[in-house]
Amino acid sequence: MKFLGIILGLVLLFSCSNKKKSMQSGVKAEMTKDTLCFDVQGHRGARGLAPENTLPAFKKALEIGVSTLELDLAVTKDGKLLVSHEPWFNRHICLDSLGNVIPEEDSIRYNIYEHTYAETQKYDCGSIGNPQFPHQEKQKLTKPLLKEVIEMTEAYCQENDVEVSYNFEIKSLPHGDNLYHPEPKVFCDLLIEEVKDLIPIDRIVIQSFDYRQLEYLHAHYPEYKLAALAYKGQAESNLSRLSFVPAIYSLILIC
Repeated sequence: MKFLGIILGLVLLFSCSNKKKSMQSGVKAEMTKDTLCFDVQGHRGARGLAPENTLPAFKKALEIGVSTLELDLAVTKDGKLLVSHEPWFNRHICLDSLGNVIPEEDSIRYNIYEHTYAETQKYDCGSIGNPQFPHQEKQKLTKPLLKEVIEMTEAYCQENDVEVSYNFEIKSLPHGDNLYHPEPKVFCDLLIEEVKDLIPIDRIVIQSFDYRQLEYLHAHYPEYKLAALAYKGQAESNLSRLSFVPAIYSLILIC
């Protein structure tokens, strides 16, 4: 999936809150009531310049001036929320714990859910680079904890007097339960427990292609804004799979 430029090409039009300082295109702007602005999301950070879903990628996205950080979540064997686009170590961007290339035929063994957090930190997910992004700076990096990303981001925001929102994607599929990730209840509870005291609710969106996650969140944490993701199909038929209407419906375009 290719996106234009460094940051996510999908932008949402929304009404900014009253007198709220927000980062837009690298400029602090004093927003007034009913001001319309683009929500510029850093997809996996700024993976065009730094390895995806790493602390440097998110720091770079903040420096560029995104208004929202989009990131993906996986769960470790010891119940830690790790930031990763896949619930395994992607052989195209990661080296194994010994610094070797991960064989394609053996990739299923590199399941994050079968690794403790400490074990995940032995994998280098930055030195290979990414052929889709020739300007990405190669660095020896590991996958961070969600808490680390939030703490780094909030410190940056406080230092620079800005606010940034978060778009968390829960990565799961029904056939992956207890194999690549926990069941929805456990996954969702872990996420809410992690963020509830760190970020105001109005700066959080939780999205997923797995509508079981959205149903659980809507039932048990109705105060959170949810986004239903879809690759194809009509909105009406996709949304009919839910018992409620989510705040956001996001159709992902493959290009």
